Amino acid sequence: MVFARALFFVSSVAIGFLGYPGGLPGLVVGVLLAIAVIALEVKLHTIHPNALMGGIVGTSIGLVLAIGFGIAARQLDLTTTQEAVIQGVVLLALAYLGMIIGAIKGRQGEWWLPWKRFVDRGLVAGPTEKILDTSVIIDGRIRELVDAGFIEGALVVPQFVLHELQLVADSNDALKRARGRRGLDILKGLQDESDAQVTIDSVDFPNVREVDDKLVELALKRHAPVMTNDYNLAKVAQVRGARILNINELANSLKPAFLPGETMSIYIVRDGTEEGQGVGYLDDGTMVVVDGAQENRGQTVGMEVTSVLQTSAGKMVFGKRTHVAASPGDAPTDAVVSGAR
Repeated sequence: MVFARALFFVSSVAIGFLGYPGGLPGLVVGVLLAIAVIALEVKLHTIHPNALMGGIVGTSIGLVLAIGFGIAARQLDLTTTQEAVIQGVVLLALAYLGMIIGAIKGRQGEWWLPWKRFVDRGLVAGPTEKILDTSVIIDGRIRELVDAGFIEGALVVPQFVLHELQLVADSNDALKRARGRRGLDILKGLQDESDAQVTIDSVDFPNVREVDDKLVELALKRHAPVMTNDYNLAKVAQVRGARILNINELANSLKPAFLPGETMSIYIVRDGTEEGQGVGYLDDGTMVVVDGAQENRGQTVGMEVTSVLQTSAGKMVFGKRTHVAASPGDAPTDAVVSGAR
């Protein structure tokens, strides 16, 4: 990117210097033009795609209306100078109004914006970048989602996230060190052993101290969602208008639904918090609380579901024991669920 800008600047200056008689005026024009074009290109990176498309569509409509007005103005009894002045003013005014109104409506996602309608109908692909934070890299499930084909587009890893991973991997705490190294291994696997397009973004925000805040700033700048497992980051990002893809929420939504009256077998591993309760776990980590199964710790019991509680940490299933399904010590590999769906 820097090389391309430098090449354009040098080319513009050279063309201006060589192509204009006298040299110096052309050199000034070339420098000013190059600076203006590069400044416009940098600014375009911060403009929302919908606003950009809206501005283009609005400007085009304004130019068409200006041409129509020019055709009508020729029928009036005007001098050549008057006609040229009027047409110039109308052209600039309508193009400017079209650009501003189109950009505003496009940023608001108005229904008439053609690009948005094409994206909504699946006729044109929208942005598919996804920004990864430290927690989702260390978690590791991102690799499984990529291998299963559920993740499309480029995976963007900011340089400050990679730096945070390195700090965790160099920690004096053995647990943190193991987590950091796991994250680096997973990232390396995504680059070398998967079909994912992983890019390292060197952008930084020197005036922003916290990594979470930098992630939000990058998400807003690139108009891309952040993939995370961090509950607090998700809440802050949503307040500021950034999109979040939370893998924990995805995992919770994929857990099987249980209805009151269904029966299942569950292995009791410990006592519950209330008198007479036993607690077991499904293969996906869902906690199952069984009334009347406190004395069946180490056994598989049959139970009938009475209610399901959805919490921020996941689902909890409550039920009552119906019978003892197996002898002590026989831990099942899967929970058996029956009942009409």
